[in-house]
Amino acid sequence: MEARAAQLRLCADGGANRLYDEMPGLLADEDGNDVRNRYKPDAVKGDMDSVRTEVLEFYSNLDPALREGTKIVDESHDQDTTDLHKCIAFIRDFTPDLDKSNLCILVAGALGGRFDHEVGNINVLYRFSTMRIILLSDDCLIHLLPRTHHHEIHIQSSVEGPHCGLVPIGTPSGSTTTTGLQWDLNDTEMKFGGLVSTSNIVKGDKITVQSDSDLLWTISIKKV
Repeated sequence: MEARAAQLRLCADGGANRLYDEMPGLLADEDGNDVRNRYKPDAVKGDMDSVRTEVLEFYSNLDPALREGTKIVDESHDQDTTDLHKCIAFIRDFTPDLDKSNLCILVAGALGGRFDHEVGNINVLYRFSTMRIILLSDDCLIHLLPRTHHHEIHIQSSVEGPHCGLVPIGTPSGSTTTTGLQWDLNDTEMKFGGLVSTSNIVKGDKITVQSDSDLLWTISIKKV
């Protein structure tokens, strides 16, 4: 999905630095500030301990009267939730009348940094388990498969795969069954300290998963 096609675009605190610094480099033949104006977030939210002052000033000074402004939401008083948690809550509250199962939230830059940040981001998947949240890095994506559903995962082979995994986090899985993998699971128990399905391979364009436990689905992303 093109960034401008999204209903809502947020930067989690220091994520605004990356957008500000890196977006002009993708369109190097254009004026940097023109690019920043065109690809601006609707909001910057977090405890504001990472976003640089000049970045915050740039986005906060865009004229909201022309529907071009960026809302700055300082929640530095809340140190019990992560910046990503704060942003997901913003999206949830921004769409109070929308069935949350119809939302798809893409989180860029959620993986590949400090391990405790990654764990915090994965925990957000569990905190908002009724919402479809996909964590993205340069190498893979992760999203939660709640135990309450039978899952069909349609593989876009031009951009993802073939390596994949199913990981039980929080509680063991007493029984997981899959189809469409090179090494399918058949009423298989998975847990840390025992079997975890890593380095598996997708064989077709559809994977099915049924489990008695919440699982993380991860699949590699192909380099462009």
